[in-house]
Amino acid sequence: MVLVVEMTREDFEDAVRDALDEIPEELAEQMDNVVVLVEDDAPDDDPELLGLYEGVPLTERDLMWAAGALPDRITIYRRPTLAICETREEVVEEVVVTVVHEIAHHFGIDDDRLHELGWA
Repeated sequence: MVLVVEMTREDFEDAVRDALDEIPEELAEQMDNVVVLVEDDAPDDDPELLGLYEGVPLTERDLMWAAGALPDRITIYRRPTLAICETREEVVEEVVVTVVHEIAHHFGIDDDRLHELGWA
């Protein structure tokens, strides 16, 4: 994977943090038991993946869900993102799109609906 844009992990993590700060407060307050992580590389079986949501969407949780549930995970992948962007500004924009996309999965919105909304 050839990186087009150079960005340190710290700078990339700052971009993810900034993207999270862009989430409207009323939406952020509804996020429940979810952690956002940055990894350098996507999984071997999908090396071009930019982000991944792993967990139980809010729309599928029932009363028994919380008993011992680990936090949902949103992972944003640094190297695949850098590989598709030509400028730091593009990286920042792509990070916002990816963060919103993965948060939408936390709220139970699937890829088809995200495509309809212009976020995929």
